[in-house]
Amino acid sequence: MSSFRIFDVAGSGMNAQNLRLNLVASNISNANSVSSSIDQVYKSRQPVFAAELKNIMNQNNAASGVNVKGVVEDQAPPIMEYAPNHPLADATGYIYKPNVNTVEEMANMMSATRSYENNVEVLNTAKNLMLQTLKMGR
Repeated sequence: MSSFRIFDVAGSGMNAQNLRLNLVASNISNANSVSSSIDQVYKSRQPVFAAELKNIMNQNNAASGVNVKGVVEDQAPPIMEYAPNHPLADATGYIYKPNVNTVEEMANMMSATRSYENNVEVLNTAKNLMLQTLKMGR
């Protein structure tokens, strides 16, 4: 395995965590939105990742990265609130709020941030090790 492959692996992890952070931001920013229809209410979105092992059988060239499979919407029902005086209330007097749990989203944000920081540390360590190796050749 090429020693430069570590940059691809850490970079794919950083891209995945960047998507995760963007989805968390979107979920939190829409947490207090209101809709008059159960079909139009915002639904919490989460990324789907997969570890990608390449060439593990060929030449022992094992390197893994993170593959973003897609984004899924949470299928939990939205929050129904009886508010007949609200301008967006439906005919029965209900408004619909997203199924976003802000506490879970904040925990998800902290986890994604730590994962991103860990990938940055991997990149910095690999860079420093390569620089030290080059200095040995002087």
